[in-house]
Amino acid sequence: LCISFFFSVPVESSEFCISVYSLFYNHLKNIEESEGGLDKFTKSYKTFGVNQLADGGIYCKEWAPGAEAVFLAGDFNGWNPFSHPYKKLEYGKWELLIPPEDGQSPVPHGSKLKVVIRAQNGALLYRISPWARYVVRDEDKVNYDWVHWNPPQSYIHKNPSPKRLKSLRIYESHVGIASPEGKVASYKNFTYNVLPRIKDLGYNCVQLMAIMEHAYYASFGYQVTSFFAASSRYGTPDDLKEMIDVAHSMGITVLLDVVHSHASKNSEDGLNQFDGTDSCFFHSGYRGTHQLWDSRLFDYANWEVLRFLLSNLRMWIEDYRFDGFRFDGVTSMLYHHHGIGTGFSGDYNEYFGLHVDEDALCYLMLANHMINTLHPECITIAEDVSGMPALCRPVAEGGGGFDYRLAMAIPDKWIQIIKELKDEDWNMGNIVHTLTNRRYEEKYIAYAESHDQALVGDKTLAFHLMDAEMYTNMSVLMPLTPVIDRGIQLHKMIRLITHALGGESYLNFMGNEFGHPEWLDFPRIGNNESYHYARRQFNLTEDDLLRYKFLNAFDRDMNKLEERFGWLASPQVSCTYKMITYVMQIPITNKLKISFGKRSPFFTKGKCDEKTMLPTFEQEFSQASTFVILCCLVISKLQFSNQKVFIIS
Repeated sequence: LCISFFFSVPVESSEFCISVYSLFYNHLKNIEESEGGLDKFTKSYKTFGVNQLADGGIYCKEWAPGAEAVFLAGDFNGWNPFSHPYKKLEYGKWELLIPPEDGQSPVPHGSKLKVVIRAQNGALLYRISPWARYVVRDEDKVNYDWVHWNPPQSYIHKNPSPKRLKSLRIYESHVGIASPEGKVASYKNFTYNVLPRIKDLGYNCVQLMAIMEHAYYASFGYQVTSFFAASSRYGTPDDLKEMIDVAHSMGITVLLDVVHSHASKNSEDGLNQFDGTDSCFFHSGYRGTHQLWDSRLFDYANWEVLRFLLSNLRMWIEDYRFDGFRFDGVTSMLYHHHGIGTGFSGDYNEYFGLHVDEDALCYLMLANHMINTLHPECITIAEDVSGMPALCRPVAEGGGGFDYRLAMAIPDKWIQIIKELKDEDWNMGNIVHTLTNRRYEEKYIAYAESHDQALVGDKTLAFHLMDAEMYTNMSVLMPLTPVIDRGIQLHKMIRLITHALGGESYLNFMGNEFGHPEWLDFPRIGNNESYHYARRQFNLTEDDLLRYKFLNAFDRDMNKLEERFGWLASPQVSCTYKMITYVMQIPITNKLKISFGKRSPFFTKGKCDEKTMLPTFEQEFSQASTFVILCCLVISKLQFSNQKVFIIS
């Protein structure tokens, strides 16, 4: 099945692809022979860690190959470090069975636990299980505590997951900042205040960041300490399950921003040195540390690491009902150089060779194969800046197996244009080339900006365009200044043409849709632990005296228009400078009426124009410049030779 791709690349690259596919196939075969199949292997989250049995007993299992002895201590045994020793098994595994007490669990729900490791040097190390499902931090403490989560009645999902979408309109979100108030917001707040807003704006998918537990809030969730635990700073695991269930009731797909590219260096409440060595879960020595992120790097060739990561994905799908994942830091995973100080021009030699981490690529193939086999309705997205060929082609074709990849060149192009060029020097041909330049038959997610541009130290498009005047001239009671007028119109036009041409799906980071007037900065020592900038001021769109409402309304109209005509899922067609020039000559009015030819793929249902008897769509827009870009959208998405497009102003 993968022959076609292998022979479409140079010989050296073809040999590399065959090598990686052979590695993937051998892993799959060994899992089948040694573990009873991929299904059983990836259910390990039900046996590793601490799990309650049907009779009320507790079964514990850990992988600690460097430990001399392993014990379980906690509230249940008065923190006696030696009363409950684990039994040593093969391959560095340890197990413990604690019988029930009068039919009840010997470890009560909500009690604190620690795995006690006797290291090779004799030291006793108190660790949180890598498989811990709930960890909390008391206000007067620095480190997190492991809390046994086994409520008498866990949350029961009421709504089925939405059907797999042809195209995604993604609202990239962070639960903790999803409130105008200067505090850590909750799952409950997101459920009842933010999800209705997302639905109203026309987004059909929410991508949740910073859900996997991370000790350092300012890491934006990218320094994960407990991979199986939903962050407790927002609420309980059941609160998150309810939030996802309510999203499903609205027809909203929910994706998890999963971080399998690296892990926090924390050892007291993280994975690092779990068994007292630096090689448990990670590469030892220099190779095991990311030099820029100051974090640990997984050893993807290790059998137990594969078990841990694959089971982690499955747990989030089956316990919480996530509908898929956005894999963070894929570029760092794919290459031994992690993309540091490396540029990519598109030459195949940059993607196939000894500098590629075959084990990491094989893990990604296994992850996508598992998800596609056991949960084919789920979606996976790769955050890869390198442009690795075939990353979004099926594993059976020799590809990476992802459904989508982020079009990461687009936001960089917009920032470059705004910072370096005068308005009259904008090159429409170059813009369209950047928006449409993607690998054939690999799906991309377009975005004008994401959370990266909102962070302190960078600027959003709105800030680049309007800067300080956002604080003084956004009131409708003030005269419309040239800076605000230009900024609002370009903000709309950039987003619409990106939406139309940039990919097969679209993404927006929360608040950016209405030009949020402040950057994003989490509480830290450098800002006196302030929450002032760790929030999203949704209230600005509800004030009729502020112009933010116009940007918010436009974003809603844009998404609703796509929902009706489905241009994201339509096949790629060529868009030429000639088309754009033609459109620019059309008279501009504030009222737009477009009539599509009968063969138009956009038309599904609607009224017919009385004179032409062709289906029509009519929409009011507050600014005439929006009309130009919408015309570009329409013309670029239709086959010029086969479609008739009537512009009636």
